[in-house]
Amino acid sequence: MNPNRSVAVDKVVVHMGVGEAGDKLVNAERIISEITGNTPVRSVAKQTLPAFGIRKGAPMSCRVTLRGETAEKFLETSIRIVENKINSRAFDKQGNFSFGIEEHTDYPGQSYDPKVGIFGLDVTVVLRRNGVRIARRHIQQKKLPLKQLVTVDDAKLFLKDHFNVEVQ
Repeated sequence: MNPNRSVAVDKVVVHMGVGEAGDKLVNAERIISEITGNTPVRSVAKQTLPAFGIRKGAPMSCRVTLRGETAEKFLETSIRIVENKINSRAFDKQGNFSFGIEEHTDYPGQSYDPKVGIFGLDVTVVLRRNGVRIARRHIQQKKLPLKQLVTVDDAKLFLKDHFNVEVQ
């Protein structure tokens, strides 16, 4: 098989939304840092929603982007937590997929602390083929050929072969 046709993990984004700033967000940042081993970045609210007490620009959540070997190891652990099953509705047209984990305590080394509580997190995986750089570079940027795009079927096959995932 042509090595440029093989699918690989580009990045894994781990997101934990808490809905408010303060101690909850600090606890979420600490937890996501322990789970991933990276420093999280805060995300802010894009609009004001008075009914929920949300102000535009107020910190609401934190996220970490993982790449390379770290991303694959984290993805392997996360897929094991969801029992190697992903819903077919979790895929978008570009072959990327997302799934949620209800409790952070499912990860190895995490335990329940009544002062902190339980946080859920979202895992988003972006898949790519070699040659994607031509669409992202600044000099001589070109449109990515259709044969280089990752389809939903390619993504499902990749998950089945590499992570033994059953797509429902």
